[in-house]
Amino acid sequence: MSGLTHIDEQGNAHMVDVSAKPTTARQAIATGRISMSREAAAAIAHGHVKKGDVLSVARIAGIMAAKRTADLIPLCHPLPLAAVTIEFDMDADSVTVTAKARTAAQTGVEMEAMTAASVTLLTIYDMAKALDKGMIIDGVRLLAKSGGKSGEWRAP
Repeated sequence: MSGLTHIDEQGNAHMVDVSAKPTTARQAIATGRISMSREAAAAIAHGHVKKGDVLSVARIAGIMAAKRTADLIPLCHPLPLAAVTIEFDMDADSVTVTAKARTAAQTGVEMEAMTAASVTLLTIYDMAKALDKGMIIDGVRLLAKSGGKSGEWRAP
């Protein structure tokens, strides 16, 4: 009908049947950024935030979020994640997050990587909001994916 994979012939939303697809190694990398005042960034970088170690807590939150993606995104398949990593790149007024998710499954891990990046950024906001309520989260996007029928893809 519409050519969309999550819509059936009658126009109803449904979970795609991946049972006939082969299990392959898959990886996805997502990113996002949170901009903030120089004071908030310095406090995060030097461990001076009253709530604790912002980046450690945010990393754990991102990993946990990746594992719960199917509970949050209605038509996502639950996946056996092999690995989730979260990396941070700090500068004077922002933190860039890179989340990588890997699995061997019948469908990709793009949503897990993007969920990990998003929740990591939200956790940074939550941990540091007393220092800067005007922080801005932006640029959440997929950077790359590999595996499966469509193979390799990289953001332009």
